Amino acid sequence: MENITASANLDKLIAQGENSGLEFKSVKVSVDKIAKEFVAFSNSQGGILLLGVEDNGDITGVEESNKNYEEWITNIARNNVNPPIDIEIEQIHYHNKLIYKVEIAKGKDKPYQTYKHQFLIRIGSTNRIATQAELMRLFQQSGVFHYDQIAVDRTSIKDLNLNKIDQYFDNYQIDFLQEENHESILINTDILTESGQATIAGLLIFGINPQRYLHNASISFAHFAGSDITEELIDKQVVTGNLDFQIDTMLAIIKNNILNPSIIKGAKTVNTNFIYPDKVFRELLVNACVHRNYAISGSRIRIFMYDDRIEFISPGRLPNSVSIEKIKLGVSYAPNPIIVKFMENLRYIDKLGRGLPMVYRTAKQQNKEVIFQEIGEEFSVTLPF
Repeated sequence: MENITASANLDKLIAQGENSGLEFKSVKVSVDKIAKEFVAFSNSQGGILLLGVEDNGDITGVEESNKNYEEWITNIARNNVNPPIDIEIEQIHYHNKLIYKVEIAKGKDKPYQTYKHQFLIRIGSTNRIATQAELMRLFQQSGVFHYDQIAVDRTSIKDLNLNKIDQYFDNYQIDFLQEENHESILINTDILTESGQATIAGLLIFGINPQRYLHNASISFAHFAGSDITEELIDKQVVTGNLDFQIDTMLAIIKNNILNPSIIKGAKTVNTNFIYPDKVFRELLVNACVHRNYAISGSRIRIFMYDDRIEFISPGRLPNSVSIEKIKLGVSYAPNPIIVKFMENLRYIDKLGRGLPMVYRTAKQQNKEVIFQEIGEEFSVTLPF
């Protein structure tokens, strides 16, 4: 019996055509091709596969037979994808044709591969083999390794600010400059690697000039005179240096650019617009610097200020186990645990996951909605004024 609602939804899906979240497959498709779709969707943002629909959108359906297609599809997800994935299967009867709608969720155990050891990702309406950089990011999202602990080529202890390191260790009653074996201490604290090169984390926190090697490990700021990116620029700046310096400097820039209209009431000046407390902007800056994906070298953290909002855009998606709904509740995962350790010891974070929920709550108290989004390979937070 035909389900009218399901049929109407199917019409809408097919009208979209194949895209980054939708794939059509004929019933004659091979096991190998189905497995490739499952892998690509799981390594990307998930998607829907319609079995019984041709590439051009023609509905040919699946013949009713002794073959158990639901079991066949489930077995592909279990046996031809590594690690196995969970899928949801729905039968849709459409004008006397049987269609199988298969929903594949965004994978939590990336990266996924076919039984032929192919790591695939979804780009537009097609799948392709992941590049080395893309595969590295998939492994990062799974927590298999952390990018902030790898060595930065051509660096050494000479690229580190030893006075800043001395001040850092002074909090632990260690007189770093008086110690005989500096390198041993730096290696044991993940500032240097065993080969004597600075780690990503070590360079970002203690480097003399981090951007000499990590060119876009910086924050760009733009203030527009209106609510659109095409409006006239009021201010534009790029902040470089160590992460703590970037955060402090950018916080000052944001505060200087915020319009603060006020009126005189009696002997007092009273603000007519709500102004977020400094801790909100500071938290969003810290979050962007600490959790960004530094393997994406071609993009900076970007802050766009408009009349009605401010946007914080950071390279890199959320880790596998974290969703937008979870971060509102304080669930967190550190893709850069060494950077987190240093910034926690420098009193920039408490590592309790309270930051973003605080931002969300502060806005909510003013009847404003903070928008968290994953767009492409970036994570953004929009704070309304």
